[in-house]
Amino acid sequence: MADPSKLYIAVVCSSNINRSMEAHGFLAKKGFRVKSFGTGERVRLPGLYIDKPNVYEFGTSYEDIYNDLARKDRDYYTENGLLHLLDRNRRIKKCPERFQECSEQFDVIITVEERVFDAVVECLESREPVDNRPVHVLNVDIEDNHEEALMGSFLIGDMLAMMSKSNDLDNDICIMLMEMETRKKKTILHSVHFY
Repeated sequence: MADPSKLYIAVVCSSNINRSMEAHGFLAKKGFRVKSFGTGERVRLPGLYIDKPNVYEFGTSYEDIYNDLARKDRDYYTENGLLHLLDRNRRIKKCPERFQECSEQFDVIITVEERVFDAVVECLESREPVDNRPVHVLNVDIEDNHEEALMGSFLIGDMLAMMSKSNDLDNDICIMLMEMETRKKKTILHSVHFY
């Protein structure tokens, strides 16, 4: 029997706006203990012009970002879906958080693109282990649009449901990931690090 609450999960994308938040909301509803993060220097969102993105510091509340975009051009940001994402996000947590500033210890960290995976791995490798507790870092590429983020959250949910059934995740994870790759036709990167 799966026990989703036995794993402590982090889901990480670049800005903690779309993919990680879609998965965060989905996993929380399934009973997982989950947090979400971004790895970028700042939160970057599309602007009215391609060369002028909206840039915010991590820690700026979703409410403030929502209000800023609505003030700039409510129709445009409603049409491109950003106000919808920010509205969802502010119901899940207060603000985007940066993974590199988090000191919590997770059982599994899931990233949604290879450069985010690399940033998480680099961050973990730069830290001195405290009690040598393992963390499994996984990457499954998910395009940064609403539909793919939704489908990706189902895939992440399936992976974690399988993992939560294991009595020895460290021993079972490689077989589980090979099975998921075959079944879902997706490449999954995997790395183990120690806290």
